[in-house]
Amino acid sequence: MKNLLTDIAGVRVGHAEDAKVGSGATAVVFDSPAVAAIDVRGGGPGTREDALLDLANTVERVDAIALSGGSAFGLDTGGGVQAWLAEQGRGFRVREALIPIVPGAILFDLLNGGDKAWGRFSPYRDLGYAAAAAAAAGTDFALGSVGAGLGATTATFKGGLGSASAVTPDGVKVAAIVAVNAVGSVTVGDGPWFWAAPFEVDGEFGGRGLPDRFTDDMLRMRIKGGPAASARENTTIGAIVTDAVLTKPQAKRLAMIAHTGFARAIYPVHAPTDGDVLFAAATCEQPIEPLAGLTELGTIAANVVARAIARAVYSATALPFPGAQPAWRDRFG
Repeated sequence: MKNLLTDIAGVRVGHAEDAKVGSGATAVVFDSPAVAAIDVRGGGPGTREDALLDLANTVERVDAIALSGGSAFGLDTGGGVQAWLAEQGRGFRVREALIPIVPGAILFDLLNGGDKAWGRFSPYRDLGYAAAAAAAAGTDFALGSVGAGLGATTATFKGGLGSASAVTPDGVKVAAIVAVNAVGSVTVGDGPWFWAAPFEVDGEFGGRGLPDRFTDDMLRMRIKGGPAASARENTTIGAIVTDAVLTKPQAKRLAMIAHTGFARAIYPVHAPTDGDVLFAAATCEQPIEPLAGLTELGTIAANVVARAIARAVYSATALPFPGAQPAWRDRFG
């Protein structure tokens, strides 16, 4: 176990970035199509193929998930991932046709100091293709200011991309990948403590624990831009993946339970100014009891999501632009 999404067999992750733009993309590619669903909690989401994941609709499995910066421009990322999959002969078959199924979500990073004057076409389709190609290279991937998390910020410190994993007592694996660009804060007050501290494993985000007591100032709302924050500027997006055998409705329930991890790691969360989206996918290798087993899987998945969010901020580095938001490590080492 590497404490990464790729601890789930048959799952690969690749990043691509444009340093000048200050943005990037991340592709989660499945070796075989995975059962998938989506849960949207934020008030300003940006998604691709979310209707396809509705429980009433026909297609149950997806070939990849695209996560990207760029706000609505970043939805082109899914097309790049789709293009790479098409070259590999992957997709949903309709007689002679193959259509790669690639849901996706985006975050807003257009005001982080990068050069967004890219001309007629945004770079995100090419970034999606490059991220998918990078995913094919292996099972390791970087955390922090990389991929979809390159341009991400939070209310207090630089955001980024994080991942974490765990195993249930029955041996079922579950892992998360999250790009954190929250309107709220991942840390308590102005200190080094992460809201997700109770769920930390082996000092994975600094081992600082929680403060001895919570003051009124620590509990004060800290959000980007204060009351004037825009609904387009903030989003935490990600995916929870398991090797459990799940149906599409069970994957939806897993996404709903795992979304609790957002609330354990971000303060405040699921606001009108957030676009919080969480995908759930299952590679369907390990049988699971459908009631208590799914509940336990969801409980652990929520903890894994919280840990991934904290790891994203803990691992991030500041962008090299004037006035860029400082990283957690800039202040606390």
